[in-house]
Amino acid sequence: QIRLRCQKGIPPSLRGRAWQYLSGSKVKLEQNIGKFDELDLLPGDPKWLDVIERDLHRQFPFHEMFVSRGGHGQQDLFRVLKAYTLYRPEEGYCQAQAPIAAVLLMHMPAEQAFWCLVQICEKYLPGYYSEKLEAIQLDGQILFSLLHKVSPVAYKHLSKQKIDPILYMTEWFMCAFSRTLPWSSVLRVWDMFFCEGVKIIFRVGLVLLKHTLGSSDKLKSCQGQYETMERLRALSPKIMQETFLVQEVIELPVTERQIEREHLIQLKKWRETHGELQCKSPPRLHGAKAISEAEPPTRKALEPVPSIIVPPGPAPVPKARKSKEKSREKGPASPANGPGAEGNGAPSLARELLHPQVSPHHQSKESLSSRESEDTYL
Repeated sequence: QIRLRCQKGIPPSLRGRAWQYLSGSKVKLEQNIGKFDELDLLPGDPKWLDVIERDLHRQFPFHEMFVSRGGHGQQDLFRVLKAYTLYRPEEGYCQAQAPIAAVLLMHMPAEQAFWCLVQICEKYLPGYYSEKLEAIQLDGQILFSLLHKVSPVAYKHLSKQKIDPILYMTEWFMCAFSRTLPWSSVLRVWDMFFCEGVKIIFRVGLVLLKHTLGSSDKLKSCQGQYETMERLRALSPKIMQETFLVQEVIELPVTERQIEREHLIQLKKWRETHGELQCKSPPRLHGAKAISEAEPPTRKALEPVPSIIVPPGPAPVPKARKSKEKSREKGPASPANGPGAEGNGAPSLARELLHPQVSPHHQSKESLSSRESEDTYL
């Protein structure tokens, strides 16, 4: 049910919170209270700080959050990226992390965005941002192998032109299409990506290749390597349109099992030609369900919290005692003990409505306060 809701698109007002719950970053934050503030106060490695500073103004330069140099958007982006270099000093900073962090900051505060970035780098796309980019090269070969089944025409053309997957899919995968697709399509793809994992990124890439190079008519204007690369850099707006793209991605039959099978095949080939992988990244987890199952059993962060707190009422009176009291109260009808009177000593409904200030519900400061208010970020 959650998968179907994510495919339909998460409402904008809930998107930031939904991404945190789906990615497990909400749990991660609860397990590391104060860690981001601690990293935020540290000076950071100068070699990474200079590179991050140079990249800040390149991320969504026309968005109101990042349009001004030194504005709150660029400051938060710097804080998140610097904190990650301190959290994972062996990885440091990769330029493709900046657009990922920028998209997250458009939907949540800096601390939540930091832990969401950590989950993407460690659970969804492990090894993508390491120095040698070995994981992205492996995934390029997996994508190319899957293309042979999805669109043999496109596969044959790219093989004939000797175009390595790393030339066209690196930015697609490392930035999760945030710098490729129209904004509405980016958000829909990310909704599905957080729920279902990296297979969504593979499916989007395969759909784009299939509808750009998947027929003889489309290949007429892509006779050489240069023309093919230009076509892949300037994709048709029609195939990137939200409704069309999402429907194609949902219907494409590419599963986690196929991706993992291809991963083992390509890993074996890599070891034969390049030796062992230098980057020892953790195993990839395919979406929210796998991440949820991998978390420790104590999951206080996801315990349901009631929005309206109602104080406990008076203890229930036993039935036998109630019937005795009623028999005692029977007598001649009078205004004192008629209908709606307070003959049993308990406040009547009429009295509560006329004098609401005596009701314990109105004495509670938390009666209408939401415990989840700090999670809402619009």
